[in-house]
Amino acid sequence: MARGTLAPLLLMLALLAAAQQVEAGDRLLATGGVTEIDGSGGGGLTPWALIAGLGTDSQVGASASCTRVRPQNFELTSCGVAAGIDNRVELSLARQEFSLGDVVPGSSISQTIVGAKVRILGDALIDQDRWWPQVALGVQYKRNSDFDFIPRAIGAKSDHGIDTYLSATKVYLAGPFGRTWLVDVTLRATRANQFGILGFGGDRDSNYSIVGEGSVAMFLSDNVILGAEYRQKPNNLSAFREQDAHDAFASWFATKYFSVTAAYADLGNIATHPKQRGLYVSLQASF
Repeated sequence: MARGTLAPLLLMLALLAAAQQVEAGDRLLATGGVTEIDGSGGGGLTPWALIAGLGTDSQVGASASCTRVRPQNFELTSCGVAAGIDNRVELSLARQEFSLGDVVPGSSISQTIVGAKVRILGDALIDQDRWWPQVALGVQYKRNSDFDFIPRAIGAKSDHGIDTYLSATKVYLAGPFGRTWLVDVTLRATRANQFGILGFGGDRDSNYSIVGEGSVAMFLSDNVILGAEYRQKPNNLSAFREQDAHDAFASWFATKYFSVTAAYADLGNIATHPKQRGLYVSLQASF
C-alpha cells in the first residue's frame, strides 16, 4: 500500500476499535451509506444526500474507510474519514493514491480531498408520506500532489480544483417487490480530469462542466444491499477521450459498526488505455 494511505487506514482501525467501546448512533443500519471514492458518504462512485455516520439530530457520528479499485492497467487506493454532526453537516478527508502500473512502473499520482456537505431539505427515511427527497449541498476541494509529473504534460491546467454538487436521495421503505429501495440523483460542477487524478481543466476545455450522477439500490435483506451507479465525467483533454464511469455493487453490513462493499467497476478510458474495468472493494467502520 502506498505510504500516503497509511495514516487514514490507521485512523479507520482506531475508529473501529473505539466503536466497540461506545454506543453507536441511533440511526438505522446503512442510513449513512458507504463511502464514495472522494470521501463523502454515499455510494462507491457518487455522493448521496445522506450524512456519514449513524448519529441522529442530537448526535455526532463518524465513519472511516479504505477502498481499492483494480482496473486492468492501474490501481486506485482511497482511504479517508468523515464525521456527521447532528445528521445535518458532514466533514470528510480522503487521500488517493493512483498507481500507474505498467504505464510508469513503480510510480503513482496522489491526491488529497477535503469535503463538506450540508443537508438542506427533507429526511430520506422519515419523510415516507412526502414526495420530496432529502437534499444536500456539498463541496470537495481537491489538490493533486504530483501535477508536474504527468497531468501538466498531457495538458491539464491546474493542480487543484473545487467540485460542487447537489444530491437528492429518497428511501422507499415499501418499494417494488416488497423491498426497501434507495434512489439518488446528483448534479456536479467540476473541472476534474479522471476525478482529479490527471489534474483540472485542460487544453480542450478549462471551464466548469455540469455532469450528472445517479444511484439505485435495493435492500435484499436488512443488511445486504445490491445496486448500480453511474457517474459522468468532463472531457477536457485532447490527449485522450475521457469516458463516464459506472458500477454494480453489493454491500454487506456485517454489524452496525462495519461494512464491506464489493463491485465491478468500469472507469472507461484512462489516458491511452481503454476499457479500464475491474474489481472494487471497500471496508468501512461507522458509529
